[in-house]
Amino acid sequence: MVWLWLCHLVVIEDWLNKEIVTAAPLRHSMPQETSLHNISIVLVNTKTPGNIGAVARCMMNMGLSRLLLVKPPPDRRGEAMKLAAGAEELMQKAARFHTLREAVVDHGLVVGTSKHVTRRRKNIHPPREMAEHIIPLLPNNKVAVVFGREVNGLDKDDLALCQELIAIPSSDAFPSLNLSHAVMVVAYELFLSARAGAPASETALAHADALENFYRHLQNTLQDIGFLDREHPEHMMFALRQLFGRARLDQRDVSILRGILHTMERAAPRSKP
Repeated sequence: MVWLWLCHLVVIEDWLNKEIVTAAPLRHSMPQETSLHNISIVLVNTKTPGNIGAVARCMMNMGLSRLLLVKPPPDRRGEAMKLAAGAEELMQKAARFHTLREAVVDHGLVVGTSKHVTRRRKNIHPPREMAEHIIPLLPNNKVAVVFGREVNGLDKDDLALCQELIAIPSSDAFPSLNLSHAVMVVAYELFLSARAGAPASETALAHADALENFYRHLQNTLQDIGFLDREHPEHMMFALRQLFGRARLDQRDVSILRGILHTMERAAPRSKP
């Protein structure tokens, strides 16, 4: 029975690959001024308020205006505003959230940043390449670019929410970047790609909340049919998240896949917990 469902997954992956190849045609180029407003810079659990202010200034330099803060530190001395230096309005408008999931709920693409590149991760890009993927999506999608804590970066739960990753190349002798420097590198590449007038895509991606509901449904169904270990489903779910993340699912794709899961649930005997 498990092999039958494995075959189903192979068929689904083939279908997804065909969907990518036959994606909607590209439209006219976009003016830079409007294209960058759908990019959110998300800072998760930042250690010092001053770094948040420095990031805000970098964003202003590169035409980015949407800053989202997840569990920001208290700023009793006003350090963030001091280092924002001209980006005070951007700081005042920054939305605050308790979790990354809440922050990106209405975004069609969530891109994390990480210096820890592993063989398990296949969807990792340098900043320039990722910028070229992001800019065409902006007319119809909000895109979140997520940066973690200065010392440890994003934790595994937050990385699981990211469909793609950016890794910034740096010297092996001293690879660590300051948070605002990392944001500036990525923001600069986004600014250049937008200014180049990348052709716009008509694709409207499924929002992050719809994807997370799908992944929960997928995990429950695969556990029910005995494909996933109930005690340790993380490894396989990590691989499946990458598979579907590379496919850039739209809402219709998610509806079809969830329809398949509902059919599997009705047809398959449930394994014992």
